[in-house]
Amino acid sequence: MTYWDSKSHTIVWLFFCYFRSINIMKSHVAIIILLSIFNSTLAQSVIGKWKTIDDNTGEPRCLVDIYEREGKIYGKITKLFPKIGEDPDPVCDDCDPEDSRYLKKIIGMEIIESLTRDDEEYGGGNILDPENGKVYRCKIWVEGNLLKVRGYLGPFYRTQSWLKTD
Repeated sequence: MTYWDSKSHTIVWLFFCYFRSINIMKSHVAIIILLSIFNSTLAQSVIGKWKTIDDNTGEPRCLVDIYEREGKIYGKITKLFPKIGEDPDPVCDDCDPEDSRYLKKIIGMEIIESLTRDDEEYGGGNILDPENGKVYRCKIWVEGNLLKVRGYLGPFYRTQSWLKTD
């Protein structure tokens, strides 16, 4: 073997090792990026169980299970945290008598209806406040471990923060 052949062999080997290490690094970077995207997608899901918080007292009011049905988002009350003296299993007697939820039990009641995805938010549906029986246009989105729930009445709105529980 001549000097040149040995040197060529070494150069080729170094290039092979260099490009091989770059490809390994690229695949590791690609895996890390994909896992980050997958993890952020999971973290940003509105689907799951959420604890509502009373605006005035800061106390938990109920658990709402948010789920997808036929491509739309819905939410159902699964548990109440009644205050002392409150009915532990109330009905929606403040709902509009024309609403199918009128005089129905609040536990098990679907209060969020027909939300569709629009980028990182869901909207186009409505939410019922069973405490006053009013139905509002609704939009929801996730910020960290909080679900932001915004109800609209005309140009006015109120936003609540619900806590992830599962």
